[in-house]
Amino acid sequence: MAILGGCLCGKVQYSCTEETGGGHCHCVDCRKTSGTGHGSHMVVPEAAFSLKGTVKFFEKPADSGNLVSRGFCPECGSAIYSTNNGMPGFVFVRVSSLDDPEVFQPQLVVYTDRAASWDKMDPSLPSFATMPSEKDIPQNR
Repeated sequence: MAILGGCLCGKVQYSCTEETGGGHCHCVDCRKTSGTGHGSHMVVPEAAFSLKGTVKFFEKPADSGNLVSRGFCPECGSAIYSTNNGMPGFVFVRVSSLDDPEVFQPQLVVYTDRAASWDKMDPSLPSFATMPSEKDIPQNR
């Protein structure tokens, strides 16, 4: 089953044939680019991601030093997906861009030390004050 999504104006659309997990992030960059208390991202193998339309990118180093490229619709500004040069082969789809956000099943919460007090997360999710090591990240369902 394909997972579909796109931007507000419809000029950018995508399809994912596989996902490997994802979660919520409270880092400053995710908060500012989401316009709210956190960003939610679904991790998708790059080979399972197909894009139609033109996406513009804004690049900025993350706390890790890795370069994060955030893609958005140049027409309506909707955040679509990002890449991280420290995690080649994956795209990080913004859950807010999914046609059906119920397909997303978050598996963790990161940068909880930066979370706004009013942005409450599911307390049953594994939570980390910063970015956990890869061995500590829960695997997909």
